Amino acid sequence: MNQRELFLRHVAQTSDAPLALEIVRAEGSRLYDRSGKEYIDLIGGISVANTGHRHPKVIQAIHEQLDAYLHIMVYGEFIESPQVRYAKLLTDHLPPSLSMVYFTNSGAEAVEGAMKLAKRVTGRSRIIAFKQSYHGSTQGALSVIGSEYWRNAFRPLLPDIFHLDYGSMEALEEITEQTACVLAETIQAEAGIIAPSKEWMLALKKRCVQTGTLLILDEIQVAFGRTGSLWGFGQFGIVPDILLLGKALGGGMPLGAFIADRPLMMSLTEQPVLGHITTFGGHPVSCAAGMAALHVLLEEKLMDTVGEKEKLFQSLLVHPAISSIRSCGLWLAVQFDSFETNKRVIDACIADGVLSDWFLFAADCLRISPPLNISEEEIRTACEVIVRSI
Repeated sequence: MNQRELFLRHVAQTSDAPLALEIVRAEGSRLYDRSGKEYIDLIGGISVANTGHRHPKVIQAIHEQLDAYLHIMVYGEFIESPQVRYAKLLTDHLPPSLSMVYFTNSGAEAVEGAMKLAKRVTGRSRIIAFKQSYHGSTQGALSVIGSEYWRNAFRPLLPDIFHLDYGSMEALEEITEQTACVLAETIQAEAGIIAPSKEWMLALKKRCVQTGTLLILDEIQVAFGRTGSLWGFGQFGIVPDILLLGKALGGGMPLGAFIADRPLMMSLTEQPVLGHITTFGGHPVSCAAGMAALHVLLEEKLMDTVGEKEKLFQSLLVHPAISSIRSCGLWLAVQFDSFETNKRVIDACIADGVLSDWFLFAADCLRISPPLNISEEEIRTACEVIVRSI
């Protein structure tokens, strides 16, 4: 059997129509399949490859850590330099109240840990999330996902979860003294790049403070320069009680984190001890890779170019079939009249060497979230392909 047949037979599938591209190499903003065909990557591993695929400094950091050690002990027991150094680097670039990092394996695990922390700190059980939100696919994360289509088949899920309209001022009245936490994406990702107003974000934070509710902001896709700033919440003038990270956090390696103030995080150390544990969370190779990627992001000033590249995409993606383009930095949702139209465009793009896909809750929108160091020439070529594919 060939690789495709083995893939379909032995690798658990997530849909009945996977892309099934056999990629054998990736560099920068380019992917290469077994036949040698080249693709401009407009997905970036779903906002993972913010510094490009296999950046030399990330690869060097991985090699150096491989020469030192791999897994040695469950998370939190040994002093592992990559974890310590990366946690320090992250908190150096965060507000003082986000001072302690709990590394996990993924963004979904960060969601799980944050929900546990909120319940532990507040002694409350009620959790508020938002419609059309996406936070992961584990049981707890699925409970707060903002779509009944995905939730319904796996009930019963966590109790005491309520979903409100994202961006609605009236909905904020549902946050009360019985609410443990509000879990929100700073900018909704899978809804097709939906940004709230600054006034709503300020009102959300104010309501949480008034009711003693912890505000958890999910920046798993937002953070690390995707919108033109290191973190998304700073654009709204607020600071969350708990910050969720993943995706680009690991520089291409699996890594997630929830970050909070030290007094909050220390509640997981007693009654019971080991209130939250993980074997591989904060794997030393992942932390080394992630730290190198963050240094690249800062030193190469990749965020400084995001705004101009966003404008370039906007200026080149002009066609009567495009009904709208929503964007926040190098993160765009190109909207068509239907999923069927969008899917035909995506398939034609892939055939012509440009890789994209759609959004879970906005299937009529084509996703653009390339590496931040994509070149202007690559953007022009990709846009030509998209318009030609339409």
